[in-house]
Amino acid sequence: MTPADQAVTLRVTPDGDELLTETADQHDATAPIVLQGLHKSFGAQHVLDGIDLTVGRGKTLAVLGRSGTGKSVLLKLIVGLQQPDSGSIRIHGQELPISDVEALNEIRKSMGFLFQHAALYDSLTVAENVAFPLRRHTKMTPSERADRIAQLLSAVGMENDLQKFPSNISGGMQKRVGLARALALDPGILLLDEPTAGLDPITSREIDELILKLQEEREVASIVVTHDLHSAKLIADRIVLLHQGRVVIEGTFDELDQSGDPFVAEFFKRDT
Repeated sequence: MTPADQAVTLRVTPDGDELLTETADQHDATAPIVLQGLHKSFGAQHVLDGIDLTVGRGKTLAVLGRSGTGKSVLLKLIVGLQQPDSGSIRIHGQELPISDVEALNEIRKSMGFLFQHAALYDSLTVAENVAFPLRRHTKMTPSERADRIAQLLSAVGMENDLQKFPSNISGGMQKRVGLARALALDPGILLLDEPTAGLDPITSREIDELILKLQEEREVASIVVTHDLHSAKLIADRIVLLHQGRVVIEGTFDELDQSGDPFVAEFFKRDT
């Protein structure tokens, strides 16, 4: 890697100390996801305070932090469900258009979003839930749509449950269906909000392995918001830790786990 491929990044510790760190590809303008100087407040509460993040193709970035540090807000800004107060969001090299709804919807088609609680439609079957974005955003024939649904559900191990309703399947199975729906339009970006939350350790591991498998096969750029350190260690290429709206540290799991920063050390000591 040449010096031009590296970037010097300012990190602010919880005590207000400023650190300069080098992060590979930090400002690669060609990356699928490039966030620069993101700020978001709700009234007097500053949720995000100058966030810079880049995620390359086929890479997974895990976002950690205490509750209320803006992790889920970050995902909502990227997908356009909320607007930043300032800063830049570039998706596949294109600035996220805040005021142009039609253009925003076109960009959203390149992103798959797995909500924390899967957010399946209770009145629709598993197959109908996965079909929803296909009906809305494609001109597939019924036969083509049925083939695509079967392919997606097979990829997440749900091919035998097409006609079941969400209330008749487990939480882990609902996450699998939600993931299949997120992949329906073959997105280049995947945003996952707490994919293993509320699941037992065995099911959590299955979801993690499924995410890894899909990453290997599809080479999507992923951001995973999670409280699960074990999951982050398994699926993420890089990890960022947020505190008071800022990135405290960014690096591999081992780099964060070995950090001498008191806040980082305390955070990682909880579960590891």
